[in-house]
Amino acid sequence: MRVWLLGMMLSVQQVYFHAWGGSDEVNQYVRWAQQQLAQQDIELVHVKVADISETVTLLLRENQQQQPSSAVDLLWLNGENFHALKAAGALRGELSQAVANSALLDPTLGWQNDFGIATDDYELPWGVGQFHLFIRNSPTSTSMTPAQFLTLAQSKPGRLSYPKPPEFHGTTFLKLLLLELNQHNAALYQPPQAQQQELLLAPLWAYLDQLHPLLWRGGKEFPVSAAQQQQLLANGVLDNAVSFNPSELFNAQRAQRLPAGIAPLLIGERAITNSHYLAVPKAAANSEGAVKVINFMLSEAAQQRKQAADGWGDTAVIRFQQSANQRDLFPSQPEPHVGWVQLLEQQWLERYQQ
Repeated sequence: MRVWLLGMMLSVQQVYFHAWGGSDEVNQYVRWAQQQLAQQDIELVHVKVADISETVTLLLRENQQQQPSSAVDLLWLNGENFHALKAAGALRGELSQAVANSALLDPTLGWQNDFGIATDDYELPWGVGQFHLFIRNSPTSTSMTPAQFLTLAQSKPGRLSYPKPPEFHGTTFLKLLLLELNQHNAALYQPPQAQQQELLLAPLWAYLDQLHPLLWRGGKEFPVSAAQQQQLLANGVLDNAVSFNPSELFNAQRAQRLPAGIAPLLIGERAITNSHYLAVPKAAANSEGAVKVINFMLSEAAQQRKQAADGWGDTAVIRFQQSANQRDLFPSQPEPHVGWVQLLEQQWLERYQQ
């Protein structure tokens, strides 16, 4: 895009940013970033997608066809979507060398591995997610075992649920139970082997066979998203919801979207923790503009705004100069290997949605 002003040509770089558009808080934050980046002559175009897998499919097709220029300059992703693009060689590498603010990243957050796959500098973290539940009038302070959650479901028939896989919150609930019911077997952090699959998945299916009849609508239907489940909690229909944002409950109660009397709850002693990332397609039409956007997103100003309760409320991934700006996190545990995701989703659908 070219803009002429007083006879001088000013170059405004357009960066097409593909990102999930299903959160008001995220969209509001991106609008703020657009205003800030405009001061650097960058027009950040937010291409809102229902699921980033749509963009991944586009990029894989472009890569297979060896198209010289992509319609995507920047994308927000993690997990199996990153794994697919990395395996296809469809991402720009050596990002940290191009992004000066990558020096601010906190190395203790574990972002160097994404669902068991080394990031290898093909993506840089944007924020941290920790899976946990919201629970109304919890009989325990911070955590439950899977057995205790089953007992709670028995005491609250029809009042508990989880999002329907493959929605990522719902799949993460399955991953959490899989880890806990198998005492965090080391094989779950490796690509699944045929001889291990049935052995390690059997306790999960046995558990869900007991749990589902106790859930909302008898386990025949499930909320389609975490947002819908939180609305059902707010409306008094359910007594639990799920989240990946350690600040979300505080922010929702502060804004009176959720009432008092609801507390965070872990299944097990630690929260499944992952990072969400920014990456640049190898064939991006404006690769350098995308790098400038990432550099801004990792600045102290942008990370503080993103973490603020009146911003997005998403946990920062950099070390601030003032330690008071850091947010406390739950004790963390890594994701199981990405290879378990497809197995869980496929077999769950076959067992419970026929």
